[in-house]
Amino acid sequence: MTIQSSNFLPEIVASRRHLHTIPEIGLSEFKTSDYVAGELTAMGYEVTRGLAKTGIVATLRNGTSSKSIGIRADFDGLPIPEETGADYASTHPGVMHACGHDGHTAMLLGAAKILAERKQFDGTVHLIFQPAEENFGGARLMMDDGLFDRFPCDAVFGLHNDPTLPFGQFAFRAGPMMAAVDECKITVIGYGGHGAEPQAASDPIVCGASIIMALQTIASRNIHPLQSAVITVGSFNSGIASNVIPERAEMNLTIRSLEPDVRDELERRIRLIAEGQAASYGMRAEVDYLRGYPPMINHVAETDYVRDLARRFAGEENVADLARPSMGGEDFGYFLEERPGCYFMLGTARTDRDPPLHHPKYDFNDDILPIGTNFWVALAEDFLSGKERG
Repeated sequence: MTIQSSNFLPEIVASRRHLHTIPEIGLSEFKTSDYVAGELTAMGYEVTRGLAKTGIVATLRNGTSSKSIGIRADFDGLPIPEETGADYASTHPGVMHACGHDGHTAMLLGAAKILAERKQFDGTVHLIFQPAEENFGGARLMMDDGLFDRFPCDAVFGLHNDPTLPFGQFAFRAGPMMAAVDECKITVIGYGGHGAEPQAASDPIVCGASIIMALQTIASRNIHPLQSAVITVGSFNSGIASNVIPERAEMNLTIRSLEPDVRDELERRIRLIAEGQAASYGMRAEVDYLRGYPPMINHVAETDYVRDLARRFAGEENVADLARPSMGGEDFGYFLEERPGCYFMLGTARTDRDPPLHHPKYDFNDDILPIGTNFWVALAEDFLSGKERG
């Protein structure tokens, strides 16, 4: 299955590289939003702006069917100084497209143009250009602004490029695909003093170290061995001098899980260990626990459907199933809590040593643009073809 369309691949590449020059942090993607909205308006879409501040929904209707589809691309950048050396490198110091959201957006813009030219579907296409995937949960914010009430979608779909997968490979997983992402700040309150007189102080560093070690027993001793859980202490800060025992110590955790009962147990155990360990040292621990993105759980029927379409589009040899979920996070999970759908990966590897996502030398592989663009067209046209799906 190949989409026959006007030859404007150079335009898609140019669009991707322009987007790469203007990366913006979540909820401040003003230049990006202006550019995307302008392109879509010129194509004849009904463009709605302002969801989650900078988000866009582009709507195209054709025929008489009431059926509708949502396709999402994220467009925020990351606070990473770019080191690609590309002639289209970021012009915004300290910010870059290190996750390929420029490519995701360019592919959906390319698909938008083909869909508008061909109009070979019966129903409504909603193209969702989403801000703030990396930090503030732009998916949730768009829903809070009425995304699915204002733009009903029978199903919603998204993809992410993956430089670790073979070029052109579509990878799927029904059910849990990515983890819930929670954060926790633990503050240990001790009693400061002279480093040479520790008996006269209550050392929060020693207590904090004990808490950190004890936290690692949660996954190994409190969670079933066949259930997934990650607790990582990403920072531990206290004190300013070698001969001073400080008053406080702070640590920041990321917590990942796939199942609701595991998520609840992780929070309960973290609180128990932090407060109990602190009490055993004669100190106090304050636990500030924040629930973030939910697990991203693909719907079985929609995953089976898109997998089958990918086989027809790219060939059986270019379609794979992921062996296990990722413990990374993705706010597309909010969409999948409200609407059926599927999120999948598209391989973009150039070599076996490509810079990974979120690396200062990462650069989206433009060679994948026609594949991703044409697959979105194939999906929209097939989903809105009027044919019954089993």
